[in-house]
Amino acid sequence: MSTTAPSGHRHMRKVMPATITGNVLQWYDFIIYGQAAALVLNELFFPAFSPVAGVLASFATYAVGFLARPVGGIIFANLGDRIGRKPILVITLVLMGSSTFLIGLLPTYETVGWIAPVLLVLLRLVQGLGAGAEYAGAVVFSIEHAPSRRGFYGGLISSGNFLALTLATGVFALFSTLPREDLTSWGWRIPFLISVVIVVASLYIRMRLTETPEFEQLRQENKTSASPMRGVLRNHRRELVLAIGAGFFLEGGSYLYQVFILSYVTTELGLPSSVALTGLLIAAVIGIFTMPLFGALSDRIGRRVVYLSGAAFSALFAFPFFWMVNTANPVLITIALILGLSIGSAAMFGTLPAFYSEMFSTRFRLSGVVVAREISGAVIGGPTPFIAVGLLALAGSYWPVALFSLITAVIPFICVLLAIETSTKQFAATPTTTTG
Repeated sequence: MSTTAPSGHRHMRKVMPATITGNVLQWYDFIIYGQAAALVLNELFFPAFSPVAGVLASFATYAVGFLARPVGGIIFANLGDRIGRKPILVITLVLMGSSTFLIGLLPTYETVGWIAPVLLVLLRLVQGLGAGAEYAGAVVFSIEHAPSRRGFYGGLISSGNFLALTLATGVFALFSTLPREDLTSWGWRIPFLISVVIVVASLYIRMRLTETPEFEQLRQENKTSASPMRGVLRNHRRELVLAIGAGFFLEGGSYLYQVFILSYVTTELGLPSSVALTGLLIAAVIGIFTMPLFGALSDRIGRRVVYLSGAAFSALFAFPFFWMVNTANPVLITIALILGLSIGSAAMFGTLPAFYSEMFSTRFRLSGVVVAREISGAVIGGPTPFIAVGLLALAGSYWPVALFSLITAVIPFICVLLAIETSTKQFAATPTTTTG
C-alpha cells in the first residue's frame, strides 16, 4: 500500500523510537550475556573446568555470537539492499529477541550435562545471526529518513548502546546483591527473560513504519542492485577497508570497559562485583547524553575531527585507565569508566552511524555498513574479552591488556585520518510516496 510519507523532523519522532528500541535490544542481548559470562555462566555451564578455564570457556561462547554476526549480516544486508530496509528490521528483531529469551530458560550443566553448553552455543549463533544486521539496519533506516542533522540522529541510535548498557548493568547490579546461591539458581535468568518486553514494544512500532525515502526512490527508478555485496567490493573497496579499521576500538577496546572490567575487578582486585557494575551504570547513563551531543558536534565541525579526537583520547587513556582502576578506589574506578566510555568511546560511537552511512552509496549502503561493522566485530570484538583474560593470565599484569587497548585505538585513528570528510554529502530528495 502506498501512503504519503511524512517528512522533516516531526517524522523522525516516529522513526527514532522504532530504531532505538531494536538497537537497545541488540546491545542489551550482547551486554547481559557478556556480563553473565564474566560473573556466573562459567559455573553453570562449564563447572568441570578450573576457574580461569571456565571464564575463558564462557567468554568463548560470547565470541560465538560475534562470529555469527557477519553471516547474518551478509544474508540480511543483501535482502535489505534488494527488497527494503523495513522487512529486515522486523526479521532481525524476532531472531534476537527469541534467542535471548530462550537462553533464560536453558537447563544448566548440572541438569542435562554437555547438552547445556551445546544449546547455549546454538542460541548464541541465532542471536548473532539476528544481531548481524540489526544495528546497521537501524542506522541506515534512520539516516535515510533524516532530512538533515544526520550526525545527531545517528548519535541517538548509538545512545541505544548505552541505554542498553544502563538497563543490563542496572539489572545485573540489582541481582548481584542476591545471595550467590540464588543468583546461580534463578537470578541470572531474569535479565534474559525480561528482554521480551523490549521485543514486543519494538515490533509493534516497527510494523507501523514506512520504507525509507532513499530506498523507495531507488526502487521506483528500478536501480536496486541484484548483488549488493559484489557492488560494495567493486565500488567501495577503499571505503570498506577504512570503515573496518575505524570500528576496531568500538568493537574491541571499549568492550574492555563493558565486559572484561567486571571479571578484572572481582578476580584480580578482590572487590565486590557491585563496584564495577555501579561505575559502569553511571558511565552508561552519562553516555546516553554524550553520544548524540558528539553526533551533533560532527554535524557542525565534521565527522573526522570528532572521530579522531575520540580515538586519540582512547589511545592516550589506555594505561591511565588501568592505573585508576588498580587503586581499587570505587570513585576512581567510576571516573575511569566515565572517561573511557562516556568521552572516548562516545565521541567515536556517536559519530559512527552517520560516518558509515555516508561512506557508501544508497544501492549498497546497508551491505557496506554491515560488512564494515561485522568484520571488525568478528576480527576483534568477539575475541577481545578472551584475549584480555589470556594476556592477563600469561603476564600476571594489566599492561599487555592496556597495550592491546591502545593498539585498537590507534588503528581507527589511522583509518579515519586516511578517510575523506562525509558530512557534506547530499542524500536524495524525499519522494512524495513511500511503501507502507
